[in-house]
Amino acid sequence: MRRTTADLVLLMVLVPLGGIVAQAQMPTYQVGRTPSAEEIRNWDLSSFTGNAVPVVSPDGKGLPPGAGTAQEGRRVWAQWCEQCHGADGRYEWPFRLHMPSQGKAPVLAGERGAVLQRQFATSLWDYINRAMPLRQGGTLRADEVYAVTAYLLYLNRIVQEGDVLDAQSLPRVQMPNRPKGYPVPGTR
Repeated sequence: MRRTTADLVLLMVLVPLGGIVAQAQMPTYQVGRTPSAEEIRNWDLSSFTGNAVPVVSPDGKGLPPGAGTAQEGRRVWAQWCEQCHGADGRYEWPFRLHMPSQGKAPVLAGERGAVLQRQFATSLWDYINRAMPLRQGGTLRADEVYAVTAYLLYLNRIVQEGDVLDAQSLPRVQMPNRPKGYPVPGTR
């Protein structure tokens, strides 16, 4: 009886190990490739240098020259953003089914809007700069990104329509979700 129990335990250990070994020997089907050092460098946000897109910090470090207002942003929005997010940033097709974004375009304005969840206006600028328009991220000029950011902040009643946003004023925008006690750049 003891021999049978020991054999059973040994079998219970060896069968899973045999499966792991067999899986390791399976073919890879030659799908994908190893990324180049340059591609890895471009994905690594900590290694950005002068010729790559900088990381934008809450205090505005990394923001490029440029400026924009909500009035200018309305035109850029109509051309690039409206088809997914709607004219007022609250776009919701029935059941959120929307072809350009496959139903994943977030509501950006209003009390349920994603903009109000941001702690810093600079992170909004950074996201728009990197990822928008959908599947064409990084194609907007800095002035256009400042303008669209201003328009979104205007839709959420955070800035006025004529306020100029640039590398100096954007970090000073008081977001509703900004951490308490976090210093506003240039006010010390």
